[in-house]
Amino acid sequence: MSGWMKLAVFALLAPASSCLDVASERIGYDLEVGQAAIGGDGRVSVVDGLASVRRVSPGELVLWGQAPAFEVDVLTPAGSPATWTLTVRNALPDLQLTAPGLAVETLPGTLPTVRSFRLSLPAGATTRLRLAPPDADQPGRYRFGVLSDVQEAIDRVGDVHRKINATPDVRFVLGIGDLTQRGGRDEMERFQSELEALEVPYFATLGNHELGANPPVYYELVGRGNSHFVYRGVHYSLLDSASATIDPEAYEWLDGWLEQGRDSVHIFGMHIPPLDPVGSRNGAFGSRAEAAKLLTRLADGHVDLTLYGHIHTYFPYSNGGIPAYISGGGGAIPERLDGIGRHFLVIDVDPVVGIEQVGVVRVD
Repeated sequence: MSGWMKLAVFALLAPASSCLDVASERIGYDLEVGQAAIGGDGRVSVVDGLASVRRVSPGELVLWGQAPAFEVDVLTPAGSPATWTLTVRNALPDLQLTAPGLAVETLPGTLPTVRSFRLSLPAGATTRLRLAPPDADQPGRYRFGVLSDVQEAIDRVGDVHRKINATPDVRFVLGIGDLTQRGGRDEMERFQSELEALEVPYFATLGNHELGANPPVYYELVGRGNSHFVYRGVHYSLLDSASATIDPEAYEWLDGWLEQGRDSVHIFGMHIPPLDPVGSRNGAFGSRAEAAKLLTRLADGHVDLTLYGHIHTYFPYSNGGIPAYISGGGGAIPERLDGIGRHFLVIDVDPVVGIEQVGVVRVD
């Protein structure tokens, strides 16, 4: 039985109303993201799974990006066409394709976040392609947004996207889970259709609401729940906490990412926070001991900022001595007594100075 099929069966056996799943069931699906066969003997492999393969056939490759920059190894099958078209959806508007020794043509596009290229690839050989904006490896100050917990408010998310577009200098948006209400294919496709109005890419991890009717869809259409990338000298680590716990293998990945980013600015995000800062909303890990273990790791790893969703409010605080922000303002039923409705965060970061500013932008 294939990996996708096993997870689909698991979903059918689980209660449909359940918000939680077992994190270990999902690690294997992370590892499958970005891997696909081409014909009989060809293969696509996205390094570190930082993009999902949406469509592939001899001569065509379509990816959904999950990081500002990433690399792809393409083993073209024998007898495949010399000319290939590569399209990256959910991409930075200035994304470029480079391949050593190969001429690349950038094709015109209709959306800022869709980048298409034409190039010649040698048949029967492996070629590494790099997809990155010109500034990817240039340390410097920039701005990004944070938006999570859209859920049933998908019909109203358009004005949130317009507000983000109107905010100067936002380079990309981090999504901290609960993109949809139940995580089915129709909802995920609708969410991504709405993203076409957003002029910058939306790099996400999943939330508990992505574990609903059809869990595999997230991995197929979006990407990994656990991921790490570096942009302009700043490290980002996103973990899958959708089951109010972290899988042991994900902790091992995190240890490696923390070591990589130890001497750099490091931003950490996941959906369910380890501890509920208020203590009365039932929005935290199932184990306080595990929460303490995670926060100790983050503090020892010199993480500079932690970002969470799940609780439908805005709440700045500190955990483990690290600045923390809960931002669940995408439109899901709000905590009305907190006096804040739909919103998103705007964060200015500098790889030398650190986190310069975290601002909240109200939509309602």
